[in-house]
Amino acid sequence: MRFRKIHGAGNDFILLSDPEPGSQKDWPKEAERLCARRTGVGADGLVISSLISKAPALLEVECFNADGSIATMCGNALRCTAWAAHRDHGFGEMGLRMAGVTHEALVKDDSIWVTAEVGVIQPRRVHTVIHGKPTWFDSAHTGTEHVVAVVDDVEAIDAVMVGRLVRHHADLAPLGTNVNFVQALGNQALKIRTYERGVEEETLSCGSGAVAAVVIATMRGLVAPRAVTVHNRAGEPLTVRPHSNRPHRTQWVGGPVTNTFEGVLA
Repeated sequence: MRFRKIHGAGNDFILLSDPEPGSQKDWPKEAERLCARRTGVGADGLVISSLISKAPALLEVECFNADGSIATMCGNALRCTAWAAHRDHGFGEMGLRMAGVTHEALVKDDSIWVTAEVGVIQPRRVHTVIHGKPTWFDSAHTGTEHVVAVVDDVEAIDAVMVGRLVRHHADLAPLGTNVNFVQALGNQALKIRTYERGVEEETLSCGSGAVAAVVIATMRGLVAPRAVTVHNRAGEPLTVRPHSNRPHRTQWVGGPVTNTFEGVLA
């Protein structure tokens, strides 16, 4: 079974496109095995994409986190899928269906764009203390659960330690959450660090987290409701902007995708 090792702004995946009929496996277990950094291919997640139709272009996408859990929304996995569908089928625009939700995707110049749906926003959802300073996390559902804390300096945060504590906070049980630390840079720019549920580590980039960060930063008056550059740990920024037809509930997230290597699974 051929695979691509591909990453969206540093958020890396093992991508299987159109697996052969009859090749169904226990994908959660395969995700754990293949995503292991030392004994597998190594990735934040395993993505399975299947072509449903060419006119209109529509693909079904499943994403399994490194711990085998299912991701209901993963912006960078969708962007990587769109890149591969453009390479394999020539699609410039397409629909990508993940967990029952169809996302729009655009391949434009060197950026791959997908939509994320914004759901419930809850200010001051969780309270904690970081370096002796009381800190509130707001929550924003962007296809999956996220909390966002606005901090003075993201580099001063122990993103893994604090992220893990907040991810398992009793007020967020039983699902838990992805945890984002966001710093305002001015001039429509943010800096972000994300602890991802399912990966259970800090990742270099998170598409749905970037959207959550922009939604909360807009609510807090840190940025205006137009395109925002979100700087991540990978040094490959994502851009988040409102959808022109439904700006209050849908955001575009776009940025680079890199096909690192291809191979055959043993």
